[in-house]
Amino acid sequence: MVALAPACAIAAAPYPDKPVRILANPAGGAPDFTARIIAQSLSPRMGQQFVVDNRPAAIAIEAAAKAVADGHTILITGSALWLTPYMRNSVAWDPLRDFAPVTVASTSPTLLVVPAAMPVNSVADLITLSKGRPGRLNYSSTATGTIAHIAAEQFKSMAGVDITRVPYKGAAPALVALVAGEVDMAFATTSSVMPHIRAGRLKALAISSAAPSALAPGLPTVAATLPGYEAVSIIGVFAPSKTPATVIAILNREVAAALNRPDIREKFVATGAEVVGSTPAQLTETVKQEMSRIGKMIRDAGIREE
Repeated sequence: MVALAPACAIAAAPYPDKPVRILANPAGGAPDFTARIIAQSLSPRMGQQFVVDNRPAAIAIEAAAKAVADGHTILITGSALWLTPYMRNSVAWDPLRDFAPVTVASTSPTLLVVPAAMPVNSVADLITLSKGRPGRLNYSSTATGTIAHIAAEQFKSMAGVDITRVPYKGAAPALVALVAGEVDMAFATTSSVMPHIRAGRLKALAISSAAPSALAPGLPTVAATLPGYEAVSIIGVFAPSKTPATVIAILNREVAAALNRPDIREKFVATGAEVVGSTPAQLTETVKQEMSRIGKMIRDAGIREE
């Protein structure tokens, strides 16, 4: 019994009992935005500082996989966690083995948009035009593996069209090229393209979520023309594998409570995202589905990280 006492004391220790590090992608992206919202909400609520530690996606993921599994290091990231292994010869982590899921924080659909002068008004029109001009239409995207890239490649695969990718170094130049008519189409975030749609510079043909979204009222889905199509950016909260179930349960409860505050939900909507706040099991299932569905498309298309 004396020998068991230290272990019991550790198990009974309150959580968190020291600052919590949140590993997230570099500043400015959705994981960083989510991490800062959660840190600001949980620090006063849980009595310890939640500190955001920004690192390149792969470095943040690897660091989280190797961290002590006590809940004092968590990871907030997107598809880089589960899709990078399909685009590289090897990675230093396994998406399912090395992480304990906490919750799906948010999802962000994209809009399929074209310049105002494009002679199409629907997804069906775009497919017909593309098939009549194989290899001549193009789309703008950002880095390899981002939602703008994956959504377009999935569209190509499911529609059976030949559209050329034009990569840009960031979302801003990709959008400028689209508005200027230098490219024919793009899948872009609702928050970035809505001002141009309202001003008549761009036309929105559809939204990439499986179901219609309040982020773009009245806009049809791509899936209405291509059944089964879905391309959304998913931001998840993870802990290192073997983090105690009690700690996961506390994190899940507290993060979900923070995300579902009305003022926080409004902040996400302003960025083109919808709060989820799922169970850990639902996050696991989401990752498995994405790996099966999008991973196969990446391999079939021969997409490799640059």
